[in-house]
Amino acid sequence: MHPARWLAVALAVLLPGAASADPAVIGKTDGTEVVTVRVPAAEASKQGLPIFPGISGKTAGARGLSMLRVVIPPGGKAKAHIHKGYETAVYVIQGRVETRYGMGLKKSVVNQAGDFIYIPPDVPHQPFNLSETEPAIAIVARTDPNEQESVELYPPQADK
Repeated sequence: MHPARWLAVALAVLLPGAASADPAVIGKTDGTEVVTVRVPAAEASKQGLPIFPGISGKTAGARGLSMLRVVIPPGGKAKAHIHKGYETAVYVIQGRVETRYGMGLKKSVVNQAGDFIYIPPDVPHQPFNLSETEPAIAIVARTDPNEQESVELYPPQADK
């Protein structure tokens, strides 16, 4: 199934109410309390994948980081991109993912469930789910409290 179609099915069928469900935030986001964020549904990212945005400046009042869950559909991939000026750490919960990276995306690494991945700021990368039947799932943390604002497609004019 085409990744865009998979996303539409996941949002409509597996995650009812996804278009309108906002995260539940428990606690003050003014920096004085512990904050809990419960994300009821996925939303689409600039990279073309369903994400469950957890901790960010918007949801929890974070000032220097964001954390989310990302799902790469079976046979799916993200749009090639960079995180302008921000570090990224990834923990693979489920699946096997090939990440092409570097100038021209000519380098490659394959990661599996249990792997921790570090992506330096401004490094072009594009993850691919190696399974045609199961989604790949990961927890992603960035040094950017506005998670999606520093995402730039690579090359910059690419939007496919």
